[in-house]
Amino acid sequence: MKKLSYILALIILSACEKKPLPEGIDFKEEMRDFVIGISLWAKSKQPNFAVVPQNGIELLTINGEENQPLHERYVNAIDAQALEDLFFGYRKDNQASPEDEIDYKLTYLDALRAAGKQVLVTDYCWSTGNIEQSNQKNAQHNFVSFPAPERELNAIPEAKPQNENSGDINSLAQAKNFLYLINPGGFESPEKMISDLSKTNYDVLILDLFGQNNVELTKEWIDQLKVKANGGKRFLLCYMSIGEAEDYRYYWQADWSKNPKSWIERENPDWKGNYKVRYWETEWQNIIYGTADSYLQKIMDVGFDGVYLDIIDAFEYFEK
Repeated sequence: MKKLSYILALIILSACEKKPLPEGIDFKEEMRDFVIGISLWAKSKQPNFAVVPQNGIELLTINGEENQPLHERYVNAIDAQALEDLFFGYRKDNQASPEDEIDYKLTYLDALRAAGKQVLVTDYCWSTGNIEQSNQKNAQHNFVSFPAPERELNAIPEAKPQNENSGDINSLAQAKNFLYLINPGGFESPEKMISDLSKTNYDVLILDLFGQNNVELTKEWIDQLKVKANGGKRFLLCYMSIGEAEDYRYYWQADWSKNPKSWIERENPDWKGNYKVRYWETEWQNIIYGTADSYLQKIMDVGFDGVYLDIIDAFEYFEK
């Protein structure tokens, strides 16, 4: 979701003065440990609960470099890897990504797929030819693809899902297509969004926990969405950012903008209201998981089948 102008954002952010950081921190390993902790806690409560990181593919290998052995603890903790802009959208939406970037990313993703993990790719493209190419190229690598017509992820495509089917989807390994829709602004109400989504046959839906006006999705709505229009069972993932704090979320305290917590960094210049966080800090991690009132517990309480973790690549901000 937040890949737009991400490289430029990193340059701008790194140019700004950061708060002094403790010495000796392995920022990649701290993010791996964060994701592993989320996975262990969730699966201790619900063994089949899926954990899917988006981007940050360097975490997949032991030292973050390409063509290196996979990081076993991390890979075992996740159920799939998601990535944006693989074949389309890296520099500009509806434009092919650079070949060198594609080749670089494929070294990680192909290795993960060979290890038996699912790969979900969101390409940002809308022309018929590019949509076809996205689906074909992802299929060649046995990845599941979603050609997103809007960078804002606020629309249901008019075309039917790729590989539409009526099968029951009990795990991400069975998925043949997915819909990524986390911006409810294109719908007049939460009820309208739920109604429209219920009429689709996507195997997997990636949604935000909150709809229009920050209305939290209910268990009844989630149960409704777990059935595809054709009667098959559907798999539901809930979006959650763990590398940035967002000032429009329920956990944000009014005084944080003027008196930020020690673990809150500068505002992301490309995404107003989003602040990088020192994600290894206990206070932030307790907001995300591990307690009865944590974000992840809210997601599990309403019946989602898994969590879709964003800003995994926050380690890049601290490494710069």
